[in-house]
Amino acid sequence: MKKMLALLMAGTLVVGLLGGCARGSAATSENYKIAIVQHVDHPSLNQIRDAIEGELNELGMGDEVEISFHNANGDMNLLQTIMQNLVGDEVDMIVPIATPTAQAAMASTKDIPIVFSAVSNPVEAGLVRSFSETDKNITGVSNSIPVQDILDLSRVLTPGVKTYGLVYNSSEINSSTGIERAKDYLEMEGLVYREVTITGTADLHQAVSSLVEEVDAFFTPNDNTVASAMPTYVQLATEAGIPIYVGADSMVKDGGFATVGIDYTLLGKQTGRMIKRIADGGEISDNPVEQIAEYANMINMDAAAALGIVIPEEMKDDFILISN
Repeated sequence: MKKMLALLMAGTLVVGLLGGCARGSAATSENYKIAIVQHVDHPSLNQIRDAIEGELNELGMGDEVEISFHNANGDMNLLQTIMQNLVGDEVDMIVPIATPTAQAAMASTKDIPIVFSAVSNPVEAGLVRSFSETDKNITGVSNSIPVQDILDLSRVLTPGVKTYGLVYNSSEINSSTGIERAKDYLEMEGLVYREVTITGTADLHQAVSSLVEEVDAFFTPNDNTVASAMPTYVQLATEAGIPIYVGADSMVKDGGFATVGIDYTLLGKQTGRMIKRIADGGEISDNPVEQIAEYANMINMDAAAALGIVIPEEMKDDFILISN
């Protein structure tokens, strides 16, 4: 009887100790649960995801967090289900990658901290009031691209360009806002543009084909739909001898010509550092939305060769020069 009583008291003590461990901090005996969510599978988004995980490990959180990965594979109904399940599982933090995923996360919970990555326009997307005002449960790192810098680069590398072809998915906020900035700049500079919109990757061939006789260069911002079909885009543009200026390093790696754009590894690392601050007890209100801190200057030398574009020697030291 004494032995049984001793075992019972020991069990009660263990339960009491576990009950005293507060959730919401990475430094607890129970791993802090972080759910990283994507709405679609794509190399750029996967690069961000891997960089976030790698940065958390570099910051010494590997043994303190339990990271789960979720991908809706382009199914928005499935994305909603994923978010509902995460709320039901009471994860400690949701990390949505890209705008539609962040919007789905915010619609699912007002309590669980949300740290987004790769949302170009969080204000226009309805996630925050402003970059400096995070008074809800959501913050993150924006990947707004320097549109004017990219177009300025195009005028240096291909000075004969008079008409730009703007190719994008108008339903992607990150893309449509980038296109609006491009239009404003081109109009201010007295340059001409033609635009086509797509709703899915299957539309890209016809859209690009409709412009190849009318434009001297293409521009596409960080558009997830177009990025998913870069081989088609590159083939049509190269056959017509037209350079493609893009908003992300991954799109240059996939055959686009040049960018002053997003380095998704750097973006993921910056997001990882914000995640750690909040996991360690930091308040969302004290961690306003950040702009990506560093851009990638990149030229695809294979694309340059195929298009007959010579890169000035004095520029090469300032750019990452890649080959496919």
